[in-house]
Amino acid sequence: MNYNLLPKKYLEYLGLGTEIALSLSLPILIGRFIDTKLDSSPIGILCGVAFGLLLFFLVIFRITKRLDKDK
Repeated sequence: MNYNLLPKKYLEYLGLGTEIALSLSLPILIGRFIDTKLDSSPIGILCGVAFGLLLFFLVIFRITKRLDKDK
């Protein structure tokens, strides 16, 4: 893929979207994996949701802080 065709802002926004999506979904998937291995059905996924939400808010806070600094 030729990155010169895409403006720099598009790549930045794509990276931000990926970061937000991973901060929510990765802990949930890890919690689900732990649930299947330890047979502790709702505990792992609930911890994953809680940790994912915490990560989500930290990422949003960091993004808004960086955008405020740019302006």
